[in-house]
Amino acid sequence: MSEKQLTIKKEISLKGTGLHTGKDVTITFKPAPENTGYIFRRVDLENKPEVKALVDFVVETSRSTVLQNKEAVVATVEHVLSAVYGTGIDNLYIEIDGPETPILDGSSQLYVKVLNEVGFVEQDAEKQYFELTEPIELIDKVKDSKIYAYPAKELSLNVMIDYNSTVLGNQYACLNSLSDYKTEIAPSKTFVFLKEIEILLKNNQIKGGDLSNALVIVDKDFTQKELDRIADLFHKDHQIYNGRGVINEKDMTFSNEPARHKLLDLIGDMALSGMHIKGKIIASKPGHFSNILFVKKIREQIQKSQKEANIPVYNESIKPIYDINGIKKILPHRPPFLLVDKIIELSENHIVGIKNVTVNEDFFSGHFPEEPLMPGVLIVEAMAQTGGILVLNSVKDPENYLTYFLKIDNVKFKKKVVPGDTLIFKLELISPIRRGIANMKAEAFVGNNLVTEGEFTAQISKVK
Repeated sequence: MSEKQLTIKKEISLKGTGLHTGKDVTITFKPAPENTGYIFRRVDLENKPEVKALVDFVVETSRSTVLQNKEAVVATVEHVLSAVYGTGIDNLYIEIDGPETPILDGSSQLYVKVLNEVGFVEQDAEKQYFELTEPIELIDKVKDSKIYAYPAKELSLNVMIDYNSTVLGNQYACLNSLSDYKTEIAPSKTFVFLKEIEILLKNNQIKGGDLSNALVIVDKDFTQKELDRIADLFHKDHQIYNGRGVINEKDMTFSNEPARHKLLDLIGDMALSGMHIKGKIIASKPGHFSNILFVKKIREQIQKSQKEANIPVYNESIKPIYDINGIKKILPHRPPFLLVDKIIELSENHIVGIKNVTVNEDFFSGHFPEEPLMPGVLIVEAMAQTGGILVLNSVKDPENYLTYFLKIDNVKFKKKVVPGDTLIFKLELISPIRRGIANMKAEAFVGNNLVTEGEFTAQISKVK
């Protein structure tokens, strides 16, 4: 039984403070239509600009993951996206009235809590997964980080961290199923080393940080005076220094909480791939910088597979919709200028045509005798003829009409076409035909390789 896409039943809001900006902010989750994905909206800015939660829009990873699309900037998105992804939601509008999402308690559990409270609704569209078919490897020598992904039928993650700390040591965390995310990962707080705090403050960061939203780790000897001075920088109450360890250990949920939080962050960054993923992920010393490099590799694989999935398949054993004789009843072109042999797919919005390229074509004698190549202009003409059949299919008596091409834009030639190739033309309407004007996206393939593409504008005209 197929899974359906999910969104939430109704909108719900949370208020909090940004970890780095220290600014109060309200975040509101709203239902979104099928195939929307996750979209942030800056409702405090004019025209409420949006930024899609995709790795393409990542602009900063030094202490958090930051997205930007023109004037719309959204910082520290990893905990929010981790919660949304971890609960299995596919489509969501995320509105905020400030530049950074609220840190809340430093984990994702409050986000998970409100999302579960408001409830989910199944949508009509099927849930889309990207299932790894080959390993993906990311080795970041600068950060000494390694992330590997292997094919698997379900998402699982294994994370190892090593900060060369006598307090933390080497820590490991794993998640074998997203169904365990709520209890095993969501409660894990972010963490910071005490020695880093003053540096972060001097860099105008963690203005909203305190002992309620981060575990503070002491892994070198401090004096009570030094600890009090740092507390004063935060404008917080003084804490009694008890030596090395986690200052607010009572707030920990797990003994390996830092490792679990790194796994939480990794899931949040993986949400920027744009799809739910099936695969086994093994990460050593992950961080936002290496996570994003890794997610970019996944995104490339997703886009490649999506593109391949849209390549039409030519099966010679299946009877065509139109053979050459059927085409001649629609198009006025005749040999040697009729450049489409078959139509194998045809709908109101798209068409797929075939051209068998042989060495007997007249143009090969001069283009070029020693290295025969099909002229690009004839490939474009063949695509135009295929598009003409699509356009004429919109009228009842196509034999009484002609198609004139008014404009050809963005034509690109990717690969050579030579004798023996079978060209597959795919044209799709970019918008509905209006007043006899059709706009089409055109692609020509040889096998799985895109050889030519462009955009055509044509006009239907009745024969006088």
